Amino acid sequence: MNLPALADLLASRGLRLLPGSYAVPVELLVQLPDATIVQFTARGTTLRLRSYSPDALTTITIPAECGCGDHHPQTGPARVTLSRYAVPLDERTIDGELEYGWRHHEAGLLRLPEAAHHFLTLLETLRTRDLVGVA
Repeated sequence: MNLPALADLLASRGLRLLPGSYAVPVELLVQLPDATIVQFTARGTTLRLRSYSPDALTTITIPAECGCGDHHPQTGPARVTLSRYAVPLDERTIDGELEYGWRHHEAGLLRLPEAAHHFLTLLETLRTRDLVGVA
């Protein structure tokens, strides 16, 4: 599985994989149908899913390496990312040390298919809580 295949899988569930998502180590930025943004990371021994309000997204421009304008344009490409001031609305984690006996950086070594499974599991717990809170 690669990021375009994951984007198709998520689209079939009404989710949108956003630019700024990476396969190694896995970091996913996903927009939910209600425009909420979720960020999934796999680092160390922890899998983490955080939700943010839609206005937490921002675009930054990467400056050109030399910046002189002779060899490169003055500004580089734009990147979509979470604002540094974004505060998570909610968070779900899987402690790999407790759940799977991980000791070092096994979460960071997960391949995209395994990480996607954990992402969907954490997303379901987030949605289940939201639905229970509404009722």
